[in-house]
Formats: sequence, C-alpha cells, structure tokens
Amino acid sequence: MSDREPPRRRVPGPARPARPGTGQRPGPGARPARRPGPPRPGAPKTIRLGSPRPRLRLVGVALTLVLLAFVVRLFQVQAVDASTYAAKAEQNRYVGQVLAAERGEITDRNGVALATSEDAYDITADPTMFTPDELEIADGPEQAAALLSPILGQDQDELVEKLRPENEALRYVKLAGRQTPQVWKQIKDLKSALAKKAESDESAANVLAGVFSVPTSKRVYPNNELAAGILGWVNAEGRGGGGIELQLDKRLAGKDGKIRYAQSGGRLVPTVGSTETPAVPGSDIELTIDRDIQWAAQNAISKQVEESAADRGYVIVQDTRTGEVLAMANAPGFDPNSLSEADPAALGNAAVQDAFEPGSTAKVLSMAAVLEENAATPGTHVVVPNRLHRGDRLFKDDIDHPTWYLTLNGVLAKSSNIGTILATGQLGKTQAQANKVLYDYLRAFGLGSHTGLGFPGETKGILAPPDTWSTSQQYTIPFGQGVSVNAMQAASVYSTIANGGVRVEPTLVRGSKGPDGRFTPAPKPEETRVVSEKTAKTLARMLESVVDDEEGTGTKARIPGYRVAGKTGTANRVDPATGKYHGYTSSFAGFAPADKPRITVYCVIQNATEGSYFGGQICGPVYKQVMEFALKTLQVPPTGAAPAALPVTFKP
Repeated sequence: MSDREPPRRRVPGPARPARPGTGQRPGPGARPARRPGPPRPGAPKTIRLGSPRPRLRLVGVALTLVLLAFVVRLFQVQAVDASTYAAKAEQNRYVGQVLAAERGEITDRNGVALATSEDAYDITADPTMFTPDELEIADGPEQAAALLSPILGQDQDELVEKLRPENEALRYVKLAGRQTPQVWKQIKDLKSALAKKAESDESAANVLAGVFSVPTSKRVYPNNELAAGILGWVNAEGRGGGGIELQLDKRLAGKDGKIRYAQSGGRLVPTVGSTETPAVPGSDIELTIDRDIQWAAQNAISKQVEESAADRGYVIVQDTRTGEVLAMANAPGFDPNSLSEADPAALGNAAVQDAFEPGSTAKVLSMAAVLEENAATPGTHVVVPNRLHRGDRLFKDDIDHPTWYLTLNGVLAKSSNIGTILATGQLGKTQAQANKVLYDYLRAFGLGSHTGLGFPGETKGILAPPDTWSTSQQYTIPFGQGVSVNAMQAASVYSTIANGGVRVEPTLVRGSKGPDGRFTPAPKPEETRVVSEKTAKTLARMLESVVDDEEGTGTKARIPGYRVAGKTGTANRVDPATGKYHGYTSSFAGFAPADKPRITVYCVIQNATEGSYFGGQICGPVYKQVMEFALKTLQVPPTGAAPAALPVTFKP
C-alpha cells in the first residue's frame, strides 16, 4: 500500500444563486429558478412600453425639414432677392416731406408789419394706406372723408377722389393747404381716438391712420385792406399772386427743405434715423410806405369815391427829394385775408395799372417846355378867345367866356385849353416842329415809359410818336387829352418839378433783411435832369397861383400856414368797357411847401356820378386832407415866406 492517500473527490453541492448586479449566470449545478405563478388576487398589472426610438427619429426628420425650409427661404430673401425686398421695404418704410421755408415779412418804413406769416399745416394723406388690403375694409376712403369733410370744410366726394386716386402707387396727396393749428389738432385727436379703439377692438379700423400734417405757414395781413394794392396776396400754393408778394416772391419765399423719416402704421419710428435738409427762411422786405400816411390817404379817397358814387379812385404820396412812395391808396380795395370775398375788379393796384388821359394836370408839362425853351415867360401876354379854330376842330375852355387877357401864369391858373394851345405853338416855327419839342419833354418827364418801380402789371400809358399825331392830337395833347398815363407817372412829374427839375425814379422798397439779420439797402434810384432849376422854381411859383389866387381853380386845396403848389384836372374819360368817351377823370396834383418842397400828393377819381365832377371840387379837398396829415406826420414846418403872387391877367 502506498503511503499516499488518493485525492478526495469533490461532490458538487447546490449552486449558489448569483448575486444581483454581478452579471453572473447560474452554474450547471444551480437550482432551476421558480416559474412565476398566477398573479395573486389584487396585485397591479405590469405594462410593457414600446421602444421610443422610432418616434424620436420621426420627430427629428420633421424638425429637419422645417429648418431646411426656413434656411431655403432665408437664403432666397437675403441672397437671391435681397435687392428687391430691400427696395420694397425702403418704399413702404420711409416717407419724404417738404419743409416749407418761412416767408419773409413785409413792413413799412418804420418796421410795422404789413404782411407776416403764422404757423399752419398742410393736411396730407398716403392713399396706399386706405386700400382694402391695408384697412381690411372696403370703404376706408369714404369713412375717412366723412370724418374729414366737416373739419376741413371740403366736399366729401372730392376727398374720396383724393384718397382713392387712379394711380394706385401714389403715396402723397394734399387734402387741404394752410390749415390752422386748431384744425390739425381736431384731426390728430380723432386719429388718436380711432387708433386706441383699433387696439382694443380687432374689428375696428383706424381710417385716419394715413392722414398726416406738414408744417407750413399761412400769410396774414394784420391791417386787412390797408395797402392791399401794394402788397398783393399769396396764392394757395404759397406763392405771390400779385403786388410786392409777386414782384419779390423769390426773395420772400426763401428755399424749402426736405425731411425723410421711417414710419409704421402712420406713425413716426423714433429709433430709426432720418435725413433732413433744413429750409432757408425768406428775406424780410422793408417798404418806403409810411403806414399812418397810407391810412390817411386810403381813408380820404375811400370816402370821396363813396360820396361821388365813382367807379374808383387813387392817391399817391411821394417824397419829392428821394422819390420814395410814402402812400399808394386805391378805392375800392380788397382784403387779402379774404380773397374769396373780394371783387375781382378791385384786385390789383389801379394806381399803376390804370391808363387814363390826365387832362389839365398835364398842362404843367407844356409850361415846362415853353419856359425851358424860352418861348415865353410867366408874364407873357396871351389873348384867349372863347373859341379857337385849329385844323378841323373848334376848341374851347371848360366854360364859355368873353375874351380873356391872361398872362402865361394866368393860363395855368385858370387852366385854359386855348391859352395852352397858343403857348405851345411857340415851341417851333411849324406845328410839326412844336410837336417834336413837346414830345421830347413829355418823354423826359417819364410819359410813355415804365416808372422804374418794376411793379407787376404796370402800364406805360400811351404816348404816340409826334409824326403819327392826328390833327386833333397836335392840339389836345398839350392840355392832356390824346395821351394816357398812370397815376404814378403823373405824380412823378410834379415831384420832378418840386425837386428842382431832377427826376428821381420812384421807389417802393427801401431794402431787405436776410436770414442772417443783415439789412441791405435797395439800390439808389436813377436821377435825370429834365429842366433847369430856374424853370422848376418858376413853375412852382406859377402853380401857387392855381391855389392861392382867387382866379385859380384849386382854391379848395389851400392849407393854412403853408404855401401850396398844385394843379386841377378834369378830362373826358375813356370807358375801358366800350373804348368810347364816357364820364370824366377828375384829378388834383401838387406839392408843399411850394417854396421848399418835401411832399407830392396826386389824387384821381374816375367817373364821379353824384355831385361835382371837377377835379378842383372833389380832388382838391382830398389833396388838402392827405397833405396836411403828411406834413404833420413828417414834422415839416411852414417856411413862413409870403406867396409869390404872380399876375394872372393883364389890361389890354
């Protein structure tokens, strides 16, 4: 027997159960697991869920497709069609408007405002914001027009046409111009109320969302009718329509600016930048007119035109030394604040736009030629018969009379037509030569030419060349018939005599003040010597006889304490409607003080139909009233010298 013991044989025992979580499986000798038995009564059932992976894959694919669609669209907008969409966005987003320049003021010589501007608004609209697509209603323009019509005082149908134009791409229309701030406030408040309602009620539409305002200004004339003929007016487009407003429109208007800004739903987007070109204000214009003297002239002529039941009348007041027009009044006039109510026949400035035969006030021109040519002196004897036969006509004075024995001074004082014909006949060896000499003097005094004012619509009058004068014109032109002038031309004749024989072009503008506040004087007027100083002084003394001498025709123009030089005129009037003589042109012209002149006044009344029609009777008092006021206003003292008292008649 061996010493070694045989190895012991291991007998497999019961297998140990695998420990949970170890991943060990039961060995071969493990006891089989028990099968689950039937569920016990009351135990919960076990629900087995399906795998989520297929659903996740489906959702992922769907999201990928959606994102891919966005990417494709974004690529199209930002790359392929970028310029097209940018242009559309720019068009719909930005709005451009004109910034109206502030119109310059017009003042009198003392800075008193005659025409000024007040804040106003142009009411505008964007028609594209009233379409059915924009408002989601079909009758947007009708609803908006119904709201705006009573506020703007405009026809509802006309507003609808503007809000629904034929051009569907139109982005701007003006509904009403130059409305007061109160009107725009009404619209703005109504617009805000509709906007609030639309925010709370989706079915409500803000039909005024496309209505806007553009700041502008409205022309205002503080003195109403005063100097309206000079000032003119401003039309609906904001441009001068007459007078100084038209003549100096470019200087008064300035230069409009522009603004471009972003908007959304009719409202400004403040966070988006805007571009602006500022407006340049117009210049202020200072006239030579004195408001107070203008008032006195307008008041006097208006009363006389009314009392005489005349067609119209005008008065001019001029500084004899400078040519500055201190007043230019018309009657009847008009109120430029209410043009719709004005009589069309009264618009304009008749003092420079009417051409008329001056009558006897033009005799001073004939006397100037006779004296300057040394054809006669104030004391020259002139025998004046009751009738004078010349050519194919028989001439007479305004009244029948026995033979008058007058000096040349007396011919002017008594305003004798026959005496004037006889005196001017001495200007040449033949009548043709005399006509040529007289014509040259008429031209030198400014007849047949524009005055130099440059006023819109000014007439040159009518002065035919002497070789075309008819047989009657050769003898009627010396006493103021057969030739026509405007009132400014006639006034300038007397100012020339008062200024020692030197004609100074009349002026209405003293200067202008630009946006920088700097005053620029108007250019000096042109000066021309027409007759000698000696002739001018002699004429002044002769014109005194018209007013001072009891034989004169202008005694109603006397002013206590002052020496007055003047001349009456009563001419047959050409009716502008028929071209035939009808009625009379009554006038009075003169200056004071006669021996040291400062002021010229010229008055005209057309077709007086009640009371007297003689110039000395109805224009003499107007001259006196206006001249007295002007002398006091300008503080012109009397000279204290005695009148010249030249002889009027002689004994044969």
